[in-house]
Amino acid sequence: MYTFSSKLKTFSFILMAVGLLGIGYGFYSAPKDIQDVEALLAADSHGGHGESTHAAPAESHSATTETTHAAPIESQEAHGEATHAAPVESHEVKEEVTNAAPDSHVDHAKTVGHDAKADAEHTEHLEHVLHQLSNKPWAAVYVACIFFMLLSLGTLAFYAIQQVAQAGWSPVLFRVMQGITAYLPVGSVIFFIILVLCGLHFNHLFIWLDPEVVAHDKLIQTKSGYLNFPFWIIRAGIFLLGWNAYRYFSRKNCLAQDESEDNTFYKKNFKMSALFLVFFIVTESIMSWDWIMSIDPHWFSTLFGWYVFASFFVSGITTICMITLYLKSKGYLEHVNTSHIHDLAKFMFGISVFWTYLWFSQFMLIWYANIPEEVTYFVTRIQDFNLPFFGAVAMNFLFPVLILINTDFKRITWVLVMAGTVILFGHYIDFFNMIMPGTVGDQWFIGVPEISSVLFFLGLFIYVVFTALTKAPLLPKRNPFIEESKHFHY
Repeated sequence: MYTFSSKLKTFSFILMAVGLLGIGYGFYSAPKDIQDVEALLAADSHGGHGESTHAAPAESHSATTETTHAAPIESQEAHGEATHAAPVESHEVKEEVTNAAPDSHVDHAKTVGHDAKADAEHTEHLEHVLHQLSNKPWAAVYVACIFFMLLSLGTLAFYAIQQVAQAGWSPVLFRVMQGITAYLPVGSVIFFIILVLCGLHFNHLFIWLDPEVVAHDKLIQTKSGYLNFPFWIIRAGIFLLGWNAYRYFSRKNCLAQDESEDNTFYKKNFKMSALFLVFFIVTESIMSWDWIMSIDPHWFSTLFGWYVFASFFVSGITTICMITLYLKSKGYLEHVNTSHIHDLAKFMFGISVFWTYLWFSQFMLIWYANIPEEVTYFVTRIQDFNLPFFGAVAMNFLFPVLILINTDFKRITWVLVMAGTVILFGHYIDFFNMIMPGTVGDQWFIGVPEISSVLFFLGLFIYVVFTALTKAPLLPKRNPFIEESKHFHY
């Protein structure tokens, strides 16, 4: 039986505490009104924004004043000089003055109207930036929450695939997989609460939840039969309950198999896993549309479901490898050998290539077609998120491929830990790229809220997973393929 070390437990508590403090600071420091936003923008531009804001009205006012008073002065001078000499000319001057006055009033009205329009546009811009900056701590929590939850879901999908494939190499790793999936119920509850808060307008992560936006957006209106809060939250509840139900009953059957005299529970798991994979592949695609793609409701991609799946699937496999290596270093999992580790590394390598194939296919087709409604998605990310956008490609493709393409490196612990750390961070950045542009625009920055959110959910993940590992023996003794798995070599 595994024992959760006090040092690791304390470390997880520290991560959660620091994370909570940082998340609280992120919400506290977010601007509350447009005055706060204007002060922030002015500070960023070192006062330049404030000067330019008030310069135009002052200049226009002085110009208006000069225009208004110039005509009477000139008319008085002209009238005085020609009082006796030229009555007719004086009459003409008066007529010009009379006609000039309305023009000056028109110019003044135009100037006032222009100023009012400029002020309205400026206020609208400030409100837009206010929404973005208010979204920042929410979006930081959302990215970290969905990343760790889907990481555990990816592990659950990998576990189900092993069951259906009747794989002979992996049963010695089943308890590790079940420990990681123990986070799924916890992550699901937190995530569902965030979705409910989105629907209650605590934030503006999903613009299609705002009735005012929908009222002025015909494209979103055409999707309102699908993108509406009741249907959206019901779908979310069904997905989360379905995934967690499979996780609960499959683990229950696996533990019961250890005490069974036959393979009844193993067969139940086989059938249940096959049904789950059908349910999973459908709900995973819809989930990616609902929880990620609808953040940018004007854009869509038929590859998006597969793309999101590849990202959290390789993250789950990488986590299995990292935790397995940790347990091995502590003297557990004595039947796990370098061949098992090598197979996990091959999956890390292979799914990284698969993710890159999907990334390139989605990007290349949209770039080549050059349809304005589609390219906007990537133009925004390349212009405003250049470093994380291309950095994710380097971390999720170039680095793992160059490192893990070597057969010997797939068996070296420190190499796998380094590669796994980069892959996990790279796919967090991938989720960051998918979510942040549609929620905070160009106001992004990986600061206190983002780092703190990762620390909190990482600490919670460590605590839940390693606590779950203490609940059952790390070896499923009565699995039909356990002996093959113990002696797995190639």
